[in-house]
Amino acid sequence: MARSMLAHNLDSIQPDGTIAPVPGESPRLDEPGHVAFALGEYYRATGATTLKGVDLVDLTARCVTAQVFTEPAAENGLAYAALGLLCFGPSKERNLVWERLVDETRQRIDKQLLHRSDYDNHWQSFNIAKAVARFSFGLSKKDETSRLIERMVDRINQTSSTGFFDDAAPSGIGGNFNLYGVMSFVFTRSALQLHANSGVRDRKLPTLRTYAEKYIKMMPDLVRADGLGWAFGNASGAYGQMHCISLILQALRDGWIAEDQKGKYFDLLRRIFLYFYQTYLDQEHGFLDLRDTERDANNHHTTRIANFDAARYLCQWSRLAKTVQMSGPPAKPEAPRTVGRFVIFDKSNRKEQGLFLYRDAASGLHAQIPLVSSAGKPASDVLPFPHCPGVFDWPNNHYAPILVPELTFGDKVTVPAFYGKNCVTGLGLRNSFYFRYEQPELITTEEEILKGLGSVKVQWNFAGPKISAEFAYTVKQQVTLDKFRYMIAIAAPHSRYRVAGSLALGAEGHRCTVQKDDFQAVWRETEVVTNDPIYRTNYGKIHYLQLLLRDHPLIMRPGNVYRLAVNFEPDVVQIDG
Repeated sequence: MARSMLAHNLDSIQPDGTIAPVPGESPRLDEPGHVAFALGEYYRATGATTLKGVDLVDLTARCVTAQVFTEPAAENGLAYAALGLLCFGPSKERNLVWERLVDETRQRIDKQLLHRSDYDNHWQSFNIAKAVARFSFGLSKKDETSRLIERMVDRINQTSSTGFFDDAAPSGIGGNFNLYGVMSFVFTRSALQLHANSGVRDRKLPTLRTYAEKYIKMMPDLVRADGLGWAFGNASGAYGQMHCISLILQALRDGWIAEDQKGKYFDLLRRIFLYFYQTYLDQEHGFLDLRDTERDANNHHTTRIANFDAARYLCQWSRLAKTVQMSGPPAKPEAPRTVGRFVIFDKSNRKEQGLFLYRDAASGLHAQIPLVSSAGKPASDVLPFPHCPGVFDWPNNHYAPILVPELTFGDKVTVPAFYGKNCVTGLGLRNSFYFRYEQPELITTEEEILKGLGSVKVQWNFAGPKISAEFAYTVKQQVTLDKFRYMIAIAAPHSRYRVAGSLALGAEGHRCTVQKDDFQAVWRETEVVTNDPIYRTNYGKIHYLQLLLRDHPLIMRPGNVYRLAVNFEPDVVQIDG
């Protein structure tokens, strides 16, 4: 598969090492680095220096050269390029690509790898990779790898009470817990594997394990029966599968998963991989298909980068799979259990954030409700509603108040999202689960906390396939609510790229009823958005929007509680492949 993907994309590498985008997309500054790393991993996996008669060593040298002379410098691309170089040999003297580089490029690499910025987010893993390469190539006698890993870990401890990775952003309230946490550990682990001094790797692995294990232990409750992996946040989709597969395989290779748990994780791997393979790979032509008329991907993920990243991961997976000997006895299938669990990402006196996971054994409904920051950029992908592609969908790269009320006061647009206080989960009546939290101060879509305006209490209830949500607002002084919106998106699975047994909405739809609405909003006529390219998801096309709207003022008074209570009993069906 990796060979096929690379073969389809090699002709995009220009003579100067830059990458030609697919029609309709723009190139990224870090693309040559991603390509160099993919070619390096292909060489490590196969030992081959040519593909389709093309000299891979020469191509890698061109990409590395293009990356180090990119202006302005793209540190992420430089980190990928440095690891790509290391794949061809652990030292300058025995490195096929280094031999092809001119002196000017070698000096530039030395200078670029020396430059060090200080990062509080996933870019710190790129710093670590640069340090690994600098020391391994003998460009520095001082190895900074350990210090930079400790710096990353210190930052995790400062921003998360439970040791999860906050992909810190300059705006927002903090607590940007997303898939980049998984990516950071995967990338750092890949860099350590290429370190010339294996002693450093052995010393730092226990540190990485302490934090990476938190994500590994989430996987059994996170991954859906059809293999859907990480499904919220703007980087999910194909990468929500690839990063999870890599993390589990690395953990199995390093012995981080107990012997009695291995069967369970092998089964998880099989499912996540099958979902990735059938949902994102054009099997007829052998390349990764990221966006089309029915689905979209994160704006930052170009089709070229995704193809080269996927080829790199496939090469790594093939090597790791040989190491962990996955041909053991198949795991005894566990009877599906109904589960409701809140994973706490951070709990402080200022805010609480986490992820509520709910799975109904009978219907297969499996939802992820994130209560996390979106880095100050309004987007639907982290709003706290049951993320369940095929059943409860949302538009990619676009904001809409999906399944949460949006209250507008003047120029301030508020949603009950991003943070909570007093987050509680537990068992209710008749084996139902509940998840509730409060917001003592309302927050805008840009994550600005509005002091003294009002508060909201939120409760989600899950009983089998039945879901209900109640939002109870109070204000601290008389205030005019200018507008109220609540939206439901109805999507269809992709017409071509889909997994047999995946979830979808049946003919009965969401069976939504509004039990209480003190905002006196009115359902508008269903909006058909089939032909609107904005309304695409990572998985399929949104066809209809249902909007509950009050577009004239409401005077909200202190002492009153304004409730919106909505019930769902979705008609969950499983599609044929």
